Amino acid sequence: MTGTRGRRRTTLAVALALIAGLGATVPAQADDPAYPFRNPNLPVEKRVDDLLSRLTLDERISLLHQYEPAIPRLGIQSFRTGTEALHGVAWLGKTTVFPQAIGLASTWDPSLIRQVGSAVGDEARGFQQQRPAGWGLNLWAPVVNLLRDPRWGRNEEGYSEDPYLTGSISTAYGTGLTGGDPNHLKTAPTIKHFLANNNEEHRDTTSSELRPRVLKEYDEEAFKPAIEADAATGVMSSYNLVNGRPNTVNPAMDDTVRGWTSQDLLNVTDAAGPGNLVGSQKYYGTQSEADAAALKAGIDSFTENDADSGPTTTAIKSALSSGLLKESDVDTAARHVLSIRVRLGEFDPGGGTYGSIDASVIDSPQHRALARKAATEGAVLLKNDGALPLKKSGSAAVVGPLADTLYTDWYSGSLPYAVTPKDGIEAKLGTSVASSEGVDRIALKDTATGKYVTAGTGDAGAPLKETTENGAGAQFDVYDWGSGVVTLRSAANGKYVGYNWSNFVNDQTQPNGWFVQQQFKLERQDDGTYLLRYAGYETGESWWSNPVYLGPVDADGTLGLVARDKAAHYAKDVVRSGIDDAVAAVKGRDTAVVVVGSMPAINGREAHDRTDMGLAPSQEALVEAVHKANPKTVVVVENSYPTTLGALQKEVPALLWTTHAGQETGNALADLLYGDANPAGRLTQTWYRSESDLPSILDYDIIKSNRTYLYYKGQPLYPFGYGLSYTTFRYGGLQRVPDGYAVKVANTGRRAGDEVVQLYVHQRESRDKQPLKQLKAYARVSLKPGETKTVRLKLREADLAHWDVTRSKWVVETGTYDVMVGASSTDIRARTSLGVRGETIPPRDLSGVTRAENFDDYSATSLVDESKASGTAVSASADGAWLKFADTRLGSGASAVTARLAGAAGTLEVRLGSPTGRLVGTAHFDGTSSPYTYDTVTAALTGARGRADVYLVLSKGLRLSTFTLR
Repeated sequence: MTGTRGRRRTTLAVALALIAGLGATVPAQADDPAYPFRNPNLPVEKRVDDLLSRLTLDERISLLHQYEPAIPRLGIQSFRTGTEALHGVAWLGKTTVFPQAIGLASTWDPSLIRQVGSAVGDEARGFQQQRPAGWGLNLWAPVVNLLRDPRWGRNEEGYSEDPYLTGSISTAYGTGLTGGDPNHLKTAPTIKHFLANNNEEHRDTTSSELRPRVLKEYDEEAFKPAIEADAATGVMSSYNLVNGRPNTVNPAMDDTVRGWTSQDLLNVTDAAGPGNLVGSQKYYGTQSEADAAALKAGIDSFTENDADSGPTTTAIKSALSSGLLKESDVDTAARHVLSIRVRLGEFDPGGGTYGSIDASVIDSPQHRALARKAATEGAVLLKNDGALPLKKSGSAAVVGPLADTLYTDWYSGSLPYAVTPKDGIEAKLGTSVASSEGVDRIALKDTATGKYVTAGTGDAGAPLKETTENGAGAQFDVYDWGSGVVTLRSAANGKYVGYNWSNFVNDQTQPNGWFVQQQFKLERQDDGTYLLRYAGYETGESWWSNPVYLGPVDADGTLGLVARDKAAHYAKDVVRSGIDDAVAAVKGRDTAVVVVGSMPAINGREAHDRTDMGLAPSQEALVEAVHKANPKTVVVVENSYPTTLGALQKEVPALLWTTHAGQETGNALADLLYGDANPAGRLTQTWYRSESDLPSILDYDIIKSNRTYLYYKGQPLYPFGYGLSYTTFRYGGLQRVPDGYAVKVANTGRRAGDEVVQLYVHQRESRDKQPLKQLKAYARVSLKPGETKTVRLKLREADLAHWDVTRSKWVVETGTYDVMVGASSTDIRARTSLGVRGETIPPRDLSGVTRAENFDDYSATSLVDESKASGTAVSASADGAWLKFADTRLGSGASAVTARLAGAAGTLEVRLGSPTGRLVGTAHFDGTSSPYTYDTVTAALTGARGRADVYLVLSKGLRLSTFTLR
């Protein structure tokens, strides 16, 4: 077994001895095909030993960068980590684009997700014959960060706010990507981003504070299943810090993650993560120190400086020469890299098990059908007052800003074709339908000169100018994406206007790019004119110092960036009202379908969180006007996150939610709207009524702040697990079976449909605060009208465990547990109770060394790094900060407190019963020069006896690592 780092260490001498033992199998020439590392009949470990022993130190070091060079003398080709494959292969050209990750998870269908993963793996393999730039079989997917806050800009990349659901979906997707055999990998998926990465704002300098229960019960539980099932071959470290330590040097990658599997893992950094250690994070003084620490923490491959491996290899060599690293540290990481490459079949004849897959699989008919199925299964019916399904015999209008377009996101592949909602409905009905995007077409006239803002008419566009033209070249369609941000599409050529660092040009098919430069704001002035403000993403960066307003900068009227006092004042002439146009399209139609939602590059994405979760105001106004003009209005919300729908969800008769679902979006929506498919997607997150229901996005303590369906006590707009159907289901009683529970589910309606049967548990009595409900099993089951099936849901007593901070172990408590089965977390149809004879958590014993982080409650404290290498301490952020250690047995009396302290001078008080309760002792601390230099202080205790809640009250700036009461 190779489940620990120590067991994987094989010295060069041992490897050479192994080679010597192979005798006649060792060829004279290193590139001989009979060479042991090329022998697929040998165990992976022996092949790696063989290859590692053949490499020079420089060659082994070269393996530790994202771009691994070829080694011609061994006939080894170059290798690259990091092909993006979140919902299809990305950035390599046209490939099958599946629904965004959250849409895949909304299917609650692991068997389907495994098929999708397999298809994506096939397409990644399909590029191997051509080896285009950016190609590689180490895939950076899936994302398993928990969606605890719907404002997270990367919500579209994750699966769920629930760790069990996230674990099951990621395992299914990863198993499809790997092919299901850990020794013969189709691809090598890397799950990201480890750990607790759920905010984009200052993501490289903010610290996610994870108390032990949140760490063990929540965040780690999302990562563990795929690694444990060998459905992933490593983790990517995230940019953020956890408890004060950058995740690039998080020792849990080695100490914890590698303990989840007996297979070698290849752990990688996120792009530029190593540089942050000496840059924005200032955690180390030199790159050699930083890279050495990352390697020792469990990183094997450095993603830094793009294709230039020089700085990384130089830093590692410097660390070796200075004693920061040993050669065995390099060998350990190189072994992990080579294990993956061997298992990928790189050194097998013909490329191994999957070596024959070629480009014919890319966007194949089978994958197109699978994309349609996934897009259909992932849509969620939020509301239906009998308006759906629609009749194919009726007339229809399809309106809205997303009615006749499909948007892709940052991690999408290029669409090989696009079936828009309008396209899909027209194909379904066999006729054209009325349509309107419902957006205003405007002209902007400079009130000082009378000239119009004009764009180029050719396909490539042209820099915007002020001219006397007032035709199509001076007209722009205005798309409102909320928060005041709009995009401008030129009526002259149908292209979006964006900034190219010099000019503003109408040359983009959709908003895109790392800095999304197609964003503007029309700022109304008191005199009724408007200033045109540039609102590209880079304007929010600290280094941006340019003006942000538009005005003429050349004699020919070319527009550029000017100071506010030089900005042009524009009259906004509405050439065509979007609402009026949409209303005209829907009047007299049997049905109006309004498609509204988000633009993935604008409404939050990597590096940008959302400030609100509502629909754009003009989109709400559009829906209201269309519904007033045609009461038979159904609304499709197409975005990537829970939405605060305001009055909309009360007024319209039907609401269907879909994520941006790829090339087959329109066909899937048409199938659902017209009843050829029955909606069965379920929400994987709580949909809140307002942003005010949420604390700060930087608050990671879901237990204390009552976040997610697990702890949220309010009334959600739509609950976790929610979704409607065109049919109805009846549940029988719960029956205990050897491996869990069984329940009979009957389709009592007239249509075939899928029900997602969900099993939740709740612990009635506990020493610790427990979730209100917690998902433990689910099954998506297909039922014909009148059909009944018995659904079996696995539940073991071990599944009821939670993390006991008093003893740092998993524990199943003795007690009564509610077992509930239903159609959502709030729609429980059957329940029973389960009596468990487990453990009783004893009173705390603080007479031994107790880690401060293992508190039960806290106030005005932060979790910080005990040292740069390992450990967590507690820092007081204000005088009077406190930690609670509940139900402590002090016996006949503790006479002294001993504490390990660092940081500012101050006091540590020991109180009983409350933070202001009886004072039994005070320790005085003189302070240390470094937050990582700890001194031990001792103080006498008086009257500390019996059984009580113990509170440690700290003065500001004090860091507490461990303590003892004796």
